[in-house]
Amino acid sequence: MARKIVIFGTSAFGQIAYEYFTQDTDYSVVAFTINKEFIDKSELFGLPVIAFEEIEKHFPPKEFEMNIALVYNNLNRIRRKTYLEAKTKGYKLANYISSKACVWKNVDLGDNNFIFENNVIQPFVKIGSNNIFWSGNHIGHHSIIKDHNFISSHVVVSGYCNIGNSCFFGVNSTLANNLTIGDDSFIGAGSLVVKNIPEGSLIKGNPSIIDTLSTYEKFGIEK
Repeated sequence: MARKIVIFGTSAFGQIAYEYFTQDTDYSVVAFTINKEFIDKSELFGLPVIAFEEIEKHFPPKEFEMNIALVYNNLNRIRRKTYLEAKTKGYKLANYISSKACVWKNVDLGDNNFIFENNVIQPFVKIGSNNIFWSGNHIGHHSIIKDHNFISSHVVVSGYCNIGNSCFFGVNSTLANNLTIGDDSFIGAGSLVVKNIPEGSLIKGNPSIIDTLSTYEKFGIEK
């Protein structure tokens, strides 16, 4: 029997999540949800769009799972907030792992992770919760990736790296071996990182440099 799931999000990523869960898992998507103030349609793909504030009345967490399909706005803060609210409501938050991804059998994986096609995640990697791995990344052996991160496409994380919480990695960015990336760091597209990065760093260039602005200043966010 198919497991039943509600997708949080009706924008592009929510629609993509619907397609992947429908075509590449044993889940049956039954509804979409989003905060009431952002609802601009009553249906999507023939399924109801329900206010998140009252979702548990219509689709109770004892019977339905959820996936938070939001991207990296405000350095992942909105996705992190929604993830925590859904957990408070009691929902089990489902992972999506593409059938075309290579995730080694001993990878330690939390919940609400979305792993697109052509990701390679090597042995002994530890991944927390609420991370997005867009298509075509390499995550090297024995690396640790904590929570609420967004790793875009064709990113290389070499072996024994330690990535904190709420980071963003732009397309084609690269980490050398044995690096630590602090919380709330933004690694720009094409950056080559060869040194440890403190929290709140805004990284750009090849070889990369740390911008004079922190991510807290750049994006107007708090720790």
